[in-house]
Amino acid sequence: MRSILRNELIKTYLKWRTYIGFVAIAVLIPLVQLAMLWEGGTGFRSLTRGLEQDFFLMGNLFNGYFVTQIIMNGLWVHIPFLISLVAGDQLAGEATGGTFRLMLIRPASRSAILAAKFITTLFYSFTLVLFLAVLSIGLGLALFGSGDLLVPLPGRMLVIIAAAEVPMRFVLAFALATWSMWCVASLAFLFSSIVENAIGPIIGTMAVIIVFLVISTLPIEAFDGVKPWLFTTYLTVWQQAFEQSVPWWEIMASTAKLGGFIIGFYGVTWYIFVRKDILS
Repeated sequence: MRSILRNELIKTYLKWRTYIGFVAIAVLIPLVQLAMLWEGGTGFRSLTRGLEQDFFLMGNLFNGYFVTQIIMNGLWVHIPFLISLVAGDQLAGEATGGTFRLMLIRPASRSAILAAKFITTLFYSFTLVLFLAVLSIGLGLALFGSGDLLVPLPGRMLVIIAAAEVPMRFVLAFALATWSMWCVASLAFLFSSIVENAIGPIIGTMAVIIVFLVISTLPIEAFDGVKPWLFTTYLTVWQQAFEQSVPWWEIMASTAKLGGFIIGFYGVTWYIFVRKDILS
């Protein structure tokens, strides 16, 4: 199993497709942060204009932590697309290249090969989120400095988190974001076992996410009974890391449900893969 996993990791990280997400993030994050630096915090001032009428704000609130949190809010819908580029290629790419039969003549079982590919997919998702975290926080702190974190919560008052507490909040947020992206990767991995072209899983994953997001975010009572059964309802669990007081029970409930989806997606993938008639 160890040698299979090592081979899958090497094979994945030797493909040019694997680095599309890293390149996109490496280009986008500096552009966004330099644009925010150039505008000098115009958007930040409009956000806090009402607050300054009642409170005297001290310190550097327009800092690297604030910029990173804004970037996370803006990119969490787009990162799944980058994840699916690799996750959707794990099995479908083998079918397209006609290498499945060659792989399966090895003594390793189909279950072991599938597990190695799935772990590789999860590892890729982790490294992509980690790269986003290191680049956005590192560059943000270099350009804007550090300080307390001002968090604009949708439909609620602004929350300020003390500077000493902010690093651990970001560790928690990116850990939860990784867990959410693992759910997305598991779905793309499932679609990859069904089709023989890597484009299908990418389009299918994004189509499901978009449709489910619309259902889970629209304030329509008819959808209330469906929302708890949609994995997209829990993808934003990382945002709860920035509440004034971390809602641990809600976070654990959401991560448990996402874990159930991950296991379910993988279970269906395993059932399809071990019974699949490999013709090429």
